[in-house]
Amino acid sequence: MPIDPDFPRNHQVIGKIKHADGEHFHYRWGPGAAKEAAENEEVKAAYEHRGEELVPLGVSGTMVAVDWDACVADGACIEACPVQVFQWYRTEHDVPAKDAHNQVFAGTGSSVKEERKDYTDKADPIREHDCIWCMACVSVCPPQAVKVDQSNLEFHEKASGTFNEALAKGSAPPPHAH
Repeated sequence: MPIDPDFPRNHQVIGKIKHADGEHFHYRWGPGAAKEAAENEEVKAAYEHRGEELVPLGVSGTMVAVDWDACVADGACIEACPVQVFQWYRTEHDVPAKDAHNQVFAGTGSSVKEERKDYTDKADPIREHDCIWCMACVSVCPPQAVKVDQSNLEFHEKASGTFNEALAKGSAPPPHAH
């Protein structure tokens, strides 16, 4: 099942993955649900080998979003991205995916397709802010786990409390009464 195209409307913020620059971050949206990752033999074997439970994770990112429940650690998105938006999150912090939002990431993880830790690893849009909207990642993902939608910025801003209604409508703020 591909990523829910309306995930920001149908889910809520369940965590935040922070970038070490202190400025950028992206949200995790949930609740998650069992999808392709839970049915993939390589993924199931990797979780079993680690002694980790394969649990629903939700979607990581907003304008560049990866459904971590559908992601099978193929790496096609990582390989296709011309500006290295993605990294294998476990190559920077080797923690269970359910705990990734408790970490601060510098973006020093691998952006090489074959360098995943194992099939429990997930492509994370740590540099979502660098996306050039080329859609290469969307077109190559085997389970269709990636969605790129610049208009989702509104959901990110509303969740972070930075949304400006006047700017969104293209109008100037109301004049101040004297």
